[in-house]
Amino acid sequence: MHLSELTHPNQLHGLSIAQLSQIAAQIRDKHLETVAATGGHLGPGLGVVELTLALYQTLDLDKDRVIWDVGHQAYPHKMLTGRYNNFHTLRQKGGIAGYLNLRESPFDHFGAGHASTSISAALGMAIARDLKGEKFKVVAIIGDGALTGGMALEAINHAGHLPHTNLMVVLNDNEMSISPNVGAIPRYLNKIRLSPQVQFITDNLEEQFKHIPFLGENLTPEMQRIKEGMKRLAVPKVGAVFEELGFTYVGPVDGHNLEELITTFQHAHTIPGPVLVHVATVKGKGYAIAEKDQVGYHAQNPFDLVTGKAKPSSKPKPPSYSKVFGETLTKLAENDPRIVGITAAMATGTGLDILQKRVPNQYIDVGIAEQHAVTMAAGMATQGMRPVAAIYSTFLQRAYDQIVHDVCIQKLPVFFCMDRAGIVGADGPTHQGMYDIAYLRCLPNMVLMAPKDEAELQRMIVTGINYTDGPIALRYPRGNGYGVALMEEGWEPLEIGKGELLRSGEDILLVAYGSMVYPAMQVAEILKEHGMRAAVINARFAKPLDTELILPLAKQIGRVVTLEEGCLMGGFGSAVLEALQEADILVPVLRLGVPDILVEHASPDESKADLGLTPPQMAKTIMQKFGIAQPTVVIAS
Repeated sequence: MHLSELTHPNQLHGLSIAQLSQIAAQIRDKHLETVAATGGHLGPGLGVVELTLALYQTLDLDKDRVIWDVGHQAYPHKMLTGRYNNFHTLRQKGGIAGYLNLRESPFDHFGAGHASTSISAALGMAIARDLKGEKFKVVAIIGDGALTGGMALEAINHAGHLPHTNLMVVLNDNEMSISPNVGAIPRYLNKIRLSPQVQFITDNLEEQFKHIPFLGENLTPEMQRIKEGMKRLAVPKVGAVFEELGFTYVGPVDGHNLEELITTFQHAHTIPGPVLVHVATVKGKGYAIAEKDQVGYHAQNPFDLVTGKAKPSSKPKPPSYSKVFGETLTKLAENDPRIVGITAAMATGTGLDILQKRVPNQYIDVGIAEQHAVTMAAGMATQGMRPVAAIYSTFLQRAYDQIVHDVCIQKLPVFFCMDRAGIVGADGPTHQGMYDIAYLRCLPNMVLMAPKDEAELQRMIVTGINYTDGPIALRYPRGNGYGVALMEEGWEPLEIGKGELLRSGEDILLVAYGSMVYPAMQVAEILKEHGMRAAVINARFAKPLDTELILPLAKQIGRVVTLEEGCLMGGFGSAVLEALQEADILVPVLRLGVPDILVEHASPDESKADLGLTPPQMAKTIMQKFGIAQPTVVIAS
C-alpha cells in the first residue's frame, strides 16, 4: 500500500510488519521533503513514526481517542489520517496546520500548541466516557520534555487516584524537549533506560527465548508478556514512581521496533485502570544529520536535504531580536553577578543559550515549567538578585497567576522579556503573541515597554535591569531587526514612561508601540503624498503612558491613530483612549491592531495583509476614517 491511498488510519489493521515498515519509510520521506521545502518541526515527528503506526494498528480510530501533546510530534499522525496528499501545504496559509486542530480533521481529537496538556485532556475524555456509559479507548502521547510540566504531573496525580478509569499514557522518551531535558524526572527516566537489569533483559532475554524449541524467531504475545513480567520482577524499582502514583508501568520499549511496540500496546490495552507505556525513541530518527544535532533540527526553516544546511537568503539579514537580546544580556551579566537569566526549556529560541555558554552560573533552565520559573524569579528578587525571565509571550500566559500573586502584589523587581510578541506566523493561533499587552497592562505595579528596533531593545534591556521599583516587562517580535547600528556597550537606560516624537505634523497624530513604529513612519510618508502632515510618536511604554507628550498633541491636532501588533481589546490603543477620556480630550481616535479573532497560520506578512496592517492598507483606512481622498498606492497583498 502507498501512503497516498491511505485515507483512514483503520486501513493499517492487519498489515504485516514488512508493509508497516514500507509505510514508515514513506512517512519519513514525505516528512523530510516537506519540512525541507516549507520549514517546520523536523526531529519530533521523525522519532515517532513506528510508535504511531504500531499504536494505530491497535486502535479503532472511528471511536477511540488519541491526544498528542504539543503537536510537534504529530506529523506522521496527519499523514495517516487523510492529509498525506495535502501535506506539502504544511504551515502555509490555507494549508495543513503545524499543530493539531479540531476544525481540521475528525481525527485531531484535541488541539494543542503548548506542552503538558495531553494527560489532562485525555483524562477528561475518559471520565466523560465512563459517566456516559460509553466504550472506547483513550490514549495520551506525551514527550519526556512535556512531562517536566507541572500540569502533566497534576494530571498523573489525579489519574492515579482513579483505579477504575481506563487510560493509557504513552511516554515518548527521547531525552529531549527542544534542548536536552533538565531536572529530576528526566534523570529518573534516564536511570530506567540505562539500568543494567533492563539492558540485560532487553538485550539477552529475547535472544534466549528464540532458542527454545518450537518458538522460532518471533515471540508469541504470551512469551512477550512473560518477558515483560520478568523485566518487572527482576527490576522492582523500574517504574516504581509511576506504580506508586497508581499507574501500571510497562517498558521501556524500543520505540523503533514495530513488532515489539504492537505486542506491547496490545497487552497494555488489556490492563485495567491507568497504564503508562514507556517508549524509548530517537529524535530525528532516519535522518542522520537530525539525529546528530537534535537541538538544531528540532525545527528548521527551509533547508537542503543533502547538506542539512539552511537555504541561503538572497541578501544578508540583520541580527534577530533574540540574538541581540542574548548578546546584550550576556554582556551585562558578565559585569553583574546579580543578573540571572531564566528559561523554560527555550534556551536557543530566547537567545539565552549565549548566556549559558559564557556565564553558565547565571543561567537557569527550569524545564517546561513557566509557573515555577516566575515564582522562582520572585524568590530570587527578594534576595537582591536581578532575575530575567525570558519567556515567549504565548507561553508566559501559562504563569499568569504567578505574575499576579507572586510578583505584582508583592511589587518584586522581576524582569519579564517576552520574545515572539505579536504575529509570529506559521505556528498559528497557539503561538501568536497577541495578548501580553492586554493581560499585563491591567496589573498594578507592572511597567510595560517595547522597542522600535534592535538598538532600542539594547537600551530597554538596561532599563529593565536597572529598574528596581517593581516588575517590568519587555516585548519584542520574532525575526530580524532593521539593521540599525548596535552599540557594544555603554547603553543608557530610558526614563520610565517617556516616549519620543519622531516626526512633527499638524493634521493627524500617529501613536505607535514597538514593532509598529517603523510602519507608522511609512504610513506618515504615504499620507504626506496626499497632503496630510502626520506627527509620529514612538510610545516606548504602554504603561505608564507618556501623557505629557501624547495628550497635548492629541488636543492640538484633533485626530489620533494608535498602532499596535497585538489584540485591540484591552491593548495599547485602549490605554491611549482611556488616557484621553480621563483628561476630557474628546477627539476622534482610530485604533489599528488585531481585532477579536484568532490569527491562523500564515507568514507574518500574509497575516498582516489579511488584517489590514500593511502601511498602504493602514494609510487607506486612516483616510477613509477621516474623510480624506483615497490613496492611489497599490495595496500590499
